[in-house]
Amino acid sequence: MSYDLSILREGVREYGITLTDRQEEQFIRYYELLVQWNEVMNLTAITEFDQVLLKHFADSLSIAGTLDMGKIHSCIDVGTGAGFPGIPLKIAFPHLKVTLLDSLNKRLNFLNEVIGELGLEKISTVHLRAEEGGKKPEYREKYDLAVSRAVSRLAALCEYCMPYVRKGGFFVSYKAGQAEEEIKEGKTAISVLGGKLAKTESFHLCNTDMERTLVVIKKVKDTPKKYPRKPGTPAKEPLGSAK
Repeated sequence: MSYDLSILREGVREYGITLTDRQEEQFIRYYELLVQWNEVMNLTAITEFDQVLLKHFADSLSIAGTLDMGKIHSCIDVGTGAGFPGIPLKIAFPHLKVTLLDSLNKRLNFLNEVIGELGLEKISTVHLRAEEGGKKPEYREKYDLAVSRAVSRLAALCEYCMPYVRKGGFFVSYKAGQAEEEIKEGKTAISVLGGKLAKTESFHLCNTDMERTLVVIKKVKDTPKKYPRKPGTPAKEPLGSAK
């Protein structure tokens, strides 16, 4: 079957990315596996080829318009789900050492098949809750970049993700629409966890009316040892929320 990748090519060009034939083949195979596995487990509600190219692949790569990915060497995708944004980032930037973390083992079975089928190297899956992984010495403050497209509020996401980032690194949260309110309510969490708001980039995805915001937080000091708190707490009692 032949696929038209023009939407993806045009979409990523504005982020300074040009895909090779091999990378395009990997994106196509990823799409095929996503649709195949989606028939037996819930990975995504978006299954049309063009929509996956736009809302999953191009969206995942939009970070390249905000950060110089050539200077990022290690990346952890927290709550990776079906592999977004971690796998698109690994395909587009093969130099990256990527960790895909998720609490659901069946999702990781899918991701391990994708990794094998696409011939990806320097990428691993980890079966842990975010709060558990952030306490482990092998993952804590080991990454240049933590990313998440999870639907949690920013205050909770900071507690999930910031412990993984080394000082001088970044946590980038992918948000649909505007994020001012979440940034405002997340100010305490950002500060307490060792971060500083570096910038927010709001844009429309690839010539559509779909609003996206990337919240870029720089790690300026180590995260206090007591964070993350026990599983479930960051979402129930976000840092800075009124008790």
